[in-house]
Amino acid sequence: MAETPSAPPRSATAGQVACGVCGRESRQPPFRPPPPEQAPDLDLRPGEPVRSTMTRWLQQCPHCHYAAPAIARAHPGAAAAVSAAPFRALIQDGGHPPLARRFLAWAHVLEETGALHAAAEATLQAAWVADDAAKPDLARAWRQEAVALWRSGPPLDAEQTVRVIDALRRAESWEDAEATAAELAMLSPPEAVGHVIALERRLAAARDAGRHTVASALPPPARRPHATHRRRDPGSGGGVFGWLRRLFGKG
Repeated sequence: MAETPSAPPRSATAGQVACGVCGRESRQPPFRPPPPEQAPDLDLRPGEPVRSTMTRWLQQCPHCHYAAPAIARAHPGAAAAVSAAPFRALIQDGGHPPLARRFLAWAHVLEETGALHAAAEATLQAAWVADDAAKPDLARAWRQEAVALWRSGPPLDAEQTVRVIDALRRAESWEDAEATAAELAMLSPPEAVGHVIALERRLAAARDAGRHTVASALPPPARRPHATHRRRDPGSGGGVFGWLRRLFGKG
């Protein structure tokens, strides 16, 4: 039986937030992402200035270490996940960058409560942290974990599948990336998605595991926005801005 959401947190003193899991207070500055001015990567990591704000995307309780876009209201099932041994081991793993552990902590809660696509998103974000920390082995491993979570959840749409392809390519899973791209290409996806698939296949064939932006997939003059900047699926909130609102808990 699904757990009911936790009761609203008790009132906190000015400038403090009471954790929805343990109830203890900590200072958690509010954050509203600025609009991205540069094109996102093929996996939808936003361009600058949003790109450099990852340290503020999640709040984390310094007492129980629960992490979420907003810790004041606990995700259903969070208390049980946070108190379990796997979560504690993750938090104490000194081999991972501290910011990556924050995203992995949120991914763990989401996975334990069945939100597999959201867990994949948070795991991919941990890979972005590893990219920035020049830890390619961790980045590859977390991209593979993100792919496994995406594939374990509900069916993926075309644009989500492109992100899987990009994660596979950047994890150097060349054959899987090519096979997944070829399968998607056979489904006659939207034109913009088709351009991205074609680029991903060229990059995989060249054994290129580097970062590339959405803009690089568009044919000249490449002035119109890519499909990922616009509507992704009915009622989703649409494109990068809708995705960012969901990412930061504003949707």
